[in-house]
Amino acid sequence: PDMSDGSEKNLALFIDFDNVALGARDARMRFDVRMLMQRILEKGKVVVKRAYADWHYYKEHMVHLHEAAIELIEVPMPKISGKNSADIRMVVDAIDLCYAKEHIDTFVVVSGDSDFSPLVSKLRENNKRVIGIGVKNSSSHLLISNCDEFIFYDDIYQSQVSKLSEKVGSVPKDKRELFDFLLNTTQSLLQESRGMLYSSLIKDTMKRKQPDFNEANYGYSTFGD
Repeated sequence: PDMSDGSEKNLALFIDFDNVALGARDARMRFDVRMLMQRILEKGKVVVKRAYADWHYYKEHMVHLHEAAIELIEVPMPKISGKNSADIRMVVDAIDLCYAKEHIDTFVVVSGDSDFSPLVSKLRENNKRVIGIGVKNSSSHLLISNCDEFIFYDDIYQSQVSKLSEKVGSVPKDKRELFDFLLNTTQSLLQESRGMLYSSLIKDTMKRKQPDFNEANYGYSTFGD
């Protein structure tokens, strides 16, 4: 689908938490759900958010997941080394949603596991756009090539870790946070290549990422200022 038509996309997010949390750890990165959400919100409005795991292994992540209003689906670890039942639950839920909710046009599958390739194919067959997100070292080529778009968590992590305002000495300290937020959002929207980038789209995207955002709090009377 053409992303430059200006209409807002409705997204459904499905996170295979084991896969990305362990993948990030092995790649010596922190898995940060807030960074992930900021990137996904650039794509549109996230109307369904679910993460699948045996949560007692991931207690330290739960606060941030709750803050992001992500529904935590409890999937007990198989005692014997059987098939990971998180995969099955996630596939069943995604297919169910695909048929039940017409207004959802984009599915975001956060995993690098090749087992999800048939799911991706089925979603695309039903005219859904599929964005995959995974850690470089633990994402299967089969899955990557099957998605409409694949984003590496490594790139999200790197772009967030290197702050933009430090490169621009002229930004006053009290405005750096705002400047970073504005520039990160604008850069990401330019990557989405939506044609003409209107300030209203930038502002809408910033409000989606941070609903309480208001330029007046930073001393500007309008967004244009």
